[in-house]
Amino acid sequence: MTLQIWTWLLIAITFSLYIGIAIWSRASSTKEFYVAGGGVSPLANGMATAADWMSAASFISMAGLISFSGYDGSVYLMGWTGGYVLLALLLAPYLRKFGKFTVPDFIGDRYYSNVARSVAVFCALIVSFTYVAGQMRGVGLVFSRFLEVDITSGVLIGMIIVLFYAVLGGMKGITYTQVAQYCVLIFAFMVPAIFISIQMTGIPIPQLGFGSTGTDGIYLLDKLDGLHRDLGFHEYTSGAKSKLDVFFITAALMVGTAGLPHVIVRFFTVKKVSDARKSAGWALMFIAILYTTAPAIAVFARTNLIETVSNTPYHELPAWVGNWEKTGLMKFNDKNKDGLVQYLADPKLNELTVDRDIMVLANPEIADLPNWVIALVAAGGLAAALSTAAGLLLVISASVSHDLIKKMMNPDISEKGELVAARISAVVAVCIAGYFGINPPDFVAATVALAFGLAAASFFPAIILGIFVKRMNKEGAIAGMVVGMASMIYYMVKFKFDWFGGGTQEDWFLGISPEGFGTVAMIINFVVSLSIAFMTPKPPLEIQELVENIRIPSGTGKAHDH
Repeated sequence: MTLQIWTWLLIAITFSLYIGIAIWSRASSTKEFYVAGGGVSPLANGMATAADWMSAASFISMAGLISFSGYDGSVYLMGWTGGYVLLALLLAPYLRKFGKFTVPDFIGDRYYSNVARSVAVFCALIVSFTYVAGQMRGVGLVFSRFLEVDITSGVLIGMIIVLFYAVLGGMKGITYTQVAQYCVLIFAFMVPAIFISIQMTGIPIPQLGFGSTGTDGIYLLDKLDGLHRDLGFHEYTSGAKSKLDVFFITAALMVGTAGLPHVIVRFFTVKKVSDARKSAGWALMFIAILYTTAPAIAVFARTNLIETVSNTPYHELPAWVGNWEKTGLMKFNDKNKDGLVQYLADPKLNELTVDRDIMVLANPEIADLPNWVIALVAAGGLAAALSTAAGLLLVISASVSHDLIKKMMNPDISEKGELVAARISAVVAVCIAGYFGINPPDFVAATVALAFGLAAASFFPAIILGIFVKRMNKEGAIAGMVVGMASMIYYMVKFKFDWFGGGTQEDWFLGISPEGFGTVAMIINFVVSLSIAFMTPKPPLEIQELVENIRIPSGTGKAHDH
């Protein structure tokens, strides 16, 4: 069968499964719409969390990013995995005990203020839209290559599908759909990795394969370092980023993870606090399978790409190059008119442009694997992008319908009315997300990294101080969130969108990239929050007691009885 038929077949089967699950488990109440009725098992919730977590950035873009930046790409592995541990141990159980559906709900009640709630809603929307733009871009990439449509049409198809099961099923539909999507995406990620590991090293475990010798007896990483040196790139196993920037990006990704609204809400879908901890453990195990394989895929893809295209006559290139050229994500410009492909680090001499987001999707084609494996990767990429997009859309619709409309504008709204408002806001959110998917600020992983920076700058200090500092009051939290978010947005639009006169890398604050600036903005938030909190009145006594009680394990009595 041709690749086109395999792709249609696998996408049709997986999508029928997702839509069938959404219809079977559609939400009939706001509790089912927001938190799946609170009755999901820890194992299923762990799988759903892993699918929610491993977005198009993890599946499509991360290995591509590592394959181009080598050692420097490891910041994404450290930051995203470490952040999940931080979230599971430090925040999730306490938030679960507080019993709030959404982050703005926690912030509004903990800081006894509708102004704080409004600021949190604004932050949740900014973070979620930045993040969902990366997912829509991922969906567009997959469709544009494998269904042979342009990226805009690909994004539009993805919007319609996400709308269908996110709006119909709510969190209940999304949870069970994500269990199926996790199974699809992990199978799709591992099968080609195992095939290529056997092909290049004779070892079926990719995590061991990329650190061993290839079929020619040379260590794979040494061989790749040599290829890089020959073409003028910096060595694959050495970093070009400053240690400070690596530290700040890793920290921003970690604390941004711990402030991500769509991951936090997953801890409310289980019955009790101990289940929240168990599902966090399961999720970490499921996430680790993909995250330990990504560096191996990056090395295999990079080595295969360089060996296939470098100094090869253009007319002898394999068919996959032409297929990717049609999407506009790979371009060849024969500058010296000799008919050979010069793939070099020097931009003046380089003749081949490769979009880093295509590496995982193109990897099975580069390695000449069977068509069904290539089609499986396409289905896996869509599963990863759609599962996260659906989770984010739910956060957006809950922020609008629950936190804005029910809590602030119309407290008497009926449950049915709130459900309608949630669904309408999801439709509007999809349209805005689609626009950003068609006009993204950067490649998928960098767009998503900016969302983490925004979450780090705004939510993390407010949540941590809200749980662990009784003295923390509404004035401090509001000021901290506003200043933190504003400084991150300013830095982001200055260096990513060239507003405010733009700026070059030399203008970065202490050499810290926009992806790492979330850590600086978070520190500013902490300083402003604590300074103002200690200069203004203490929070009411009942709020102080509430904070005390959140931190006491269930069944030990109230803190103030001791």
